[in-house]
Amino acid sequence: MNQVFKNALSKTVKLFSASFLSIGLAAPVFAQEAAKEEDFFKIIRVNAPEGVILEVGGLAVLPNGDLGVSTRRGDIFIVENPTTQRPYFRKFASGLHEVLGLAYKNGALYCAQRGELTKLIDRNMDGKADRLETVYAWPLSGHYHEYSFGPKLAPDGTFFVSGNVAFGNEEWYRGESRVPWRGWMMKISEDGKMEPFATGFRSPCGLGMIDGELFYVDNQGDWIGSGGLVHVKKGAFMGHPAGLRWTGMPNSPLTLTTEQLYAHVNPRQVKNDQGRYIKPENVVNEKFVTLAEVKKEIPEIQLPSVWLPHGVLGISNSEIVKIPEGAFGPFEGQLLIGDQGQSKISRVFMEKVNGEFQGAAWEFRQGFQSGVLRMAWAKDGSLFVGETNRGWGSAGEENQGLQRLVWNGRIPFEMRAVRAMPDGFEIEFTKPVNKKSAEDIASYSVESFTYKYHPVYGSPTVNAQKCKVKGVKVSADGMKARIIVDGLRQYYIHNITLDGVRDLEDSYSLVHPTAYYTLNNVPEGQKLSMSEVSTKNSGGTAKSNSAFAATTLAKGGTSLKTPDDPNAKADAKKTTAATAKGVADVKPLLAKYTCNACHNADKRQVGPAFKDVAKRNYSIEKIVSLIYNPQPQNWPGYATEMPPMPQVPKEDARKIAAWIKSLSASK
Repeated sequence: MNQVFKNALSKTVKLFSASFLSIGLAAPVFAQEAAKEEDFFKIIRVNAPEGVILEVGGLAVLPNGDLGVSTRRGDIFIVENPTTQRPYFRKFASGLHEVLGLAYKNGALYCAQRGELTKLIDRNMDGKADRLETVYAWPLSGHYHEYSFGPKLAPDGTFFVSGNVAFGNEEWYRGESRVPWRGWMMKISEDGKMEPFATGFRSPCGLGMIDGELFYVDNQGDWIGSGGLVHVKKGAFMGHPAGLRWTGMPNSPLTLTTEQLYAHVNPRQVKNDQGRYIKPENVVNEKFVTLAEVKKEIPEIQLPSVWLPHGVLGISNSEIVKIPEGAFGPFEGQLLIGDQGQSKISRVFMEKVNGEFQGAAWEFRQGFQSGVLRMAWAKDGSLFVGETNRGWGSAGEENQGLQRLVWNGRIPFEMRAVRAMPDGFEIEFTKPVNKKSAEDIASYSVESFTYKYHPVYGSPTVNAQKCKVKGVKVSADGMKARIIVDGLRQYYIHNITLDGVRDLEDSYSLVHPTAYYTLNNVPEGQKLSMSEVSTKNSGGTAKSNSAFAATTLAKGGTSLKTPDDPNAKADAKKTTAATAKGVADVKPLLAKYTCNACHNADKRQVGPAFKDVAKRNYSIEKIVSLIYNPQPQNWPGYATEMPPMPQVPKEDARKIAAWIKSLSASK
């Protein structure tokens, strides 16, 4: 739609609305089609030479604007003129071991290989590294999952490097630390001294130094219910028990033991009649604990500052970067977090309440060609995005990529920030709102939920609860709306959806109408009185975009039974007929329950293609049972196992299953 036509249509809508008011009728809210991410942020490919495979593991922008690129294949390139249409790639080093991070300091590049922090120097200034120095080497067991990430440069000139856990042999699903400092954050000085800094990490792919403070993001897995942004403090425990094996070593900054943790949460290491360990699975309606509850007994636990709900804001979170001054318009100073599995970037606003970080997260930009692993800021304010998916799978179809994200200068209508208030939340917008829509409490909905802390791979959302929006106060300039919310819960994620709010100029809805706020602390302060807020409700509550509808959840998981009742077969026949119309019927369900995060209809992604599942000739009942209790051993070629999905109502699970089964008949 060109701008002239758009302006004309906007004026027509406003005149039409005014005519309704002039004759005394209620004016409906006319919402034009919402603007899209790509209307503001464009993805541009950085062209690599023919034959160069950029499975990017690390990015570092040099002082002159050149870009350092490391790859999983062990190469390091220096890219000259990286923001132009004709970038020049120069190979700086090769023969390294899966370089998953890159940093620049004082004329040298530093990289984290599998087993060491390495310094690379070009002494004769010919554009190639001619000296490689081992700064510090750490042990390796040789397990494939022992990735090493970093380095990140600290304000004091030291480096932070994190180490992935391995997995067990018989307990193939359980992360373990086979050698010292796996599952740890290491702080390494340039002269080779290593200080164990913190533990409890599972797959700490994303590190970020934000205003001098270290943060990381982890990936969902055993003991990790969902990804989240965590503030890393010295001596802290992040939740995964593998690294506790080494807390008895003299230089450990914490003394917490595995036995002390297991006194508060059951590791579920149970054997069957044959003496073999039984893989722990999610138990519906069980009595469970949350990470916040265990923290009351174990204060070393560090809770996520901002949870990144699994399947919504990623499935394998990666690099963390702060938006610099002058870049990306209204979002400068906020954080961007990549996601490898969903090939996208999320946005985070943080604040400090009672001395601890917390804040809100939104979707930001999807559509990258491969899995987003690394990000770095170009001198022109655009964002370099390094990508890879080999062995890991991603929504982007390419195996590798180097792209740029460029803002075109237009301001999207978004929630710029969400701040906690003593009685609810204050929402700040990037553009003034239409007050009629923003003063209607039907425009808002709030739900809260959390995750289990258990040894199972991932967690369903649990304890979901609707929170009543009682009133709203919109600022005079239309840039803020403060909502009074009943039932705020400490340590819970609050899903705040603004489906009904429109912008003043074009009546557009928000590009991303849902924020996920992690409420670690409720601030003190002045509460709003009901006399100063609008309680207008145009007709019930707003339709929620949440993937975690409270109607499908009950305390402890879901109240839904697995499909073993006598009517299952009859219902399945009805479901098959009801879904014969094809993907149009099931597509909203695949999005709602985040199936699309890992599966594609026709091709392998993070998980198998739906058509490949259909080829197994499972019954509808069997597919439904696998939704609730996946069997990853049936798909040994996939590195990321599927978590249980008990939050999917049985009726919807049958619709999805019937559609999958119908694919076996398609050509």
